[in-house]
Amino acid sequence: MAALLLLPLLLLPLLMLRKLHLWPRLRWLAADLAFAVRALRCKRALRARALAAAAADPRGPEGGCSLAWRLAQLARQRPTHIFLIHGARRFSYAEAERESNRAARAFLRARGWDAELGGGAEDERAAGVAGAAAPLAPGATVALLLPACPEFLWLWFGLAKAGLRTAFVPAALRRGPLLHCLRSCGARALVLAPEFLESLEPDLPALRAMGLRLWAAGPETHPAGISDLLAEASTEVDEPVPGYLSAPQSIMDTCLYIFTSGTTGLPKAARISHLKILQCQAFYQLCGAHQEDVIYLALPLYHMSGSLLGIVGCLGIGATVVLKSRFSAGQFWEDCQQHRVTVFQYIGELCRYIVNQPPSKAERGHKVRLAVGSGLRPDTWERFVRRFGPLRVLETYGLTEGNVATFNYTGQLGAVGRASWLYKGSQFGTLRGTVWPHVQGFLRFHDRTGDTFRWKGENVATTEVAEALESLDFLQEVNVYGVTVPGHEGRAGMAALVLRPPHSLDLVQLYAHVSENLPPYAWPRFLRLQDSLATTETFKQQKVRMTKEGFDPSTLSDPLYVLDQAGGAYLPLTPARYSALLAGDLRI
Repeated sequence: MAALLLLPLLLLPLLMLRKLHLWPRLRWLAADLAFAVRALRCKRALRARALAAAAADPRGPEGGCSLAWRLAQLARQRPTHIFLIHGARRFSYAEAERESNRAARAFLRARGWDAELGGGAEDERAAGVAGAAAPLAPGATVALLLPACPEFLWLWFGLAKAGLRTAFVPAALRRGPLLHCLRSCGARALVLAPEFLESLEPDLPALRAMGLRLWAAGPETHPAGISDLLAEASTEVDEPVPGYLSAPQSIMDTCLYIFTSGTTGLPKAARISHLKILQCQAFYQLCGAHQEDVIYLALPLYHMSGSLLGIVGCLGIGATVVLKSRFSAGQFWEDCQQHRVTVFQYIGELCRYIVNQPPSKAERGHKVRLAVGSGLRPDTWERFVRRFGPLRVLETYGLTEGNVATFNYTGQLGAVGRASWLYKGSQFGTLRGTVWPHVQGFLRFHDRTGDTFRWKGENVATTEVAEALESLDFLQEVNVYGVTVPGHEGRAGMAALVLRPPHSLDLVQLYAHVSENLPPYAWPRFLRLQDSLATTETFKQQKVRMTKEGFDPSTLSDPLYVLDQAGGAYLPLTPARYSALLAGDLRI
């Protein structure tokens, strides 16, 4: 009875908190404080590492840039611990250090640097690395056009150790977009995968005209003037190179370039500073991962998510990463079982692919306890956890070229982060108009401002696509917009076209044109042929109505076409193909 009498007194403070609108804030106080403590520990750990590197012998391996000294530290502290698993290949931290040292020495020879003379002297072998190419200058940019593989990492780490900047070029870029990227970052050399040589053959004259030193990362037959960089690196000793070669003058100096799809025009070269590389070492520690975790990474390494968060974040905690060159939803759980994966780094599309797979024995009894990434829709999130749990989903948000990141450390469904007192003063509304505070302090992805849409994890600028199409002589007007496709994340590109009299629509030429002048994610997936384009009262192209009308041939009388990506052509969008598209049997 006494307890019943005391109950109103106990509930009174909670009722007062609700009335004063303080409860939504205090409800998450414990989680806010826990994350703040973790962030403070990360900051202190990174500061201690940076101070140790600054005090290290500049001729030693731990006196250079953060990538160089962190890998050297791990090779000393955990030499036998597995760093990388790729297919049947496994590499310890000591082996990763040795492989990257060989790559660094190969690049130093291309710089004309002789280790025995202490640096600065012309090496006799340097001029013969790639014909009569001039030596690379200190700090020169070398572009990597490679798939996700161990060699990508050894060359990236080697470039960092050699005091050269790296540019991560999206693997699908060719022709104009590729040349634009190389020019915009001032690349002086290009390392490409041998399997890309055939598709790059039309670009080789332009690449040579730019004065680029060309390497291939493999032993296959190469055209004249392209040498095998891996063969050159294999002849080098695997001893560390002096740290002073890679130590930046300022921590804000550019370390590498990552190309973003941007909101307008061609891909943009985002400058990644040495400070950001250092900060990304804290990513997985902030997520709650530790050095005994096994991280599953099936994202492109030319993206920030794959390289800076996945790889550099793994180095930050000294864990193991399972690197996949290609993602397979059907193979995912078998991989997790085989390698005892505990952490999965995703983008929303990957989770949707996985949850749409038929049930399998491998999905039961797995060790995955944490899924971390961005772009996970609430409905997929709920299905994923219900089917594959218990596991924790940690949604994050950030920009490659930005300096603000958010973490949904509370696990609130559908949120990308939390605007707690920890982030007080941050201008979330300025993140390209993409996220907005929730009433309880949670941040949710809203939309992107301007004439852009998101497809396959990339930003597509409608102006860029429209300009490419308008250069075709048989098109008079073009209106590009994004449409939702059942079963797909984001929006697929659709173009309403008006022909220029007396021309007819040439689908073969149109496909060849977009494939040569636009990155694959920007190719229009649907075409709609019209007599004239609808406009608003202020004579702007009507996009909202066109987006709502979509691409259903049963409701539209205009001729419609769909991209068959497997066949490399635009085909009439018949009711049968429309049904195949909805069933997932037509790849766009």
